[in-house]
Amino acid sequence: MTPARRAPSRERSPRARPNEPVTKATRHIWLCADDYGISPAVDAGIRELILRGRLNATSVMMPAAHLSEDEVDALEQLNSGKKRVAIGLHVTLTGPFSPMSERFAPLREGRFLPHQKKMRGAILRQLQPELLVIEIATQLRAFIDAFGHAPDFVDGHQHVHLVPQVRGALLKVVSEIAPTAWVRQCGRASGARRLRDSKALTLDVLSLGFKNAAGRCGVATNPAFAGAYDFNTKTPFAKIFPRFLAGLPDGGLVMCHPGHVDAELEALDPLTHQRAREFAYFNSAEFPRVLAEHGLALAQP
Repeated sequence: MTPARRAPSRERSPRARPNEPVTKATRHIWLCADDYGISPAVDAGIRELILRGRLNATSVMMPAAHLSEDEVDALEQLNSGKKRVAIGLHVTLTGPFSPMSERFAPLREGRFLPHQKKMRGAILRQLQPELLVIEIATQLRAFIDAFGHAPDFVDGHQHVHLVPQVRGALLKVVSEIAPTAWVRQCGRASGARRLRDSKALTLDVLSLGFKNAAGRCGVATNPAFAGAYDFNTKTPFAKIFPRFLAGLPDGGLVMCHPGHVDAELEALDPLTHQRAREFAYFNSAEFPRVLAEHGLALAQP
């Protein structure tokens, strides 16, 4: 790979309308549905929301067994004529998914290590950086081969891209193969940080190092992030989602996981009924009303 060099920046907002004045009425955000490719029903739900103008970004899991050529074509067709959605790469390095490159290690029965073990190994610097580079590059090149273009952005399944070793490998690959793509950092807006939210606080801390590393590589990041919550909570999603919008700046990103449920999803992921309730909320009349109340709108990809 030949490095594509760009002037480093601390943080550049991936704004879709750079010449438009930023006011309360014109703050535009990204609402990104993760996990496209995990199952046909999830994919169908994501496409439905895109067609209704309720999502403007989705990230694709290239190692997912259910990511067929038809699923890729159906998503890409949504941008024919008018671009409706930013399409990103959802770098996947945790089980139950399997690597796309040869000789990747460590594995468990041919699959990536579970999330907690992979995160622990990265923090303790027990992973092999050269194998991470090869695997991430393989997933990125597979995306380019499938879609015919580089991803608009890159993020990571279960936030594994934020941890040491993985972040270095990911930023190296993005800067060399897809230098115009921005990458997801997962730090909240300063006014939205609540110390009692341990999950979001962990992402805040990990994102400090990630943003600094991205700046040194000249890779753009989103200015703020929201969307992390306890998936096991019984609190209605309609009460959870507005919390994500507090203090969100222009170019901020909200992560979500909407979709329908099928047997393929149930066999792979415990996140099932939560996807259905998120889909129902984003498909409702309440969702655009809440955006408007916060002076927000979805960015034009």
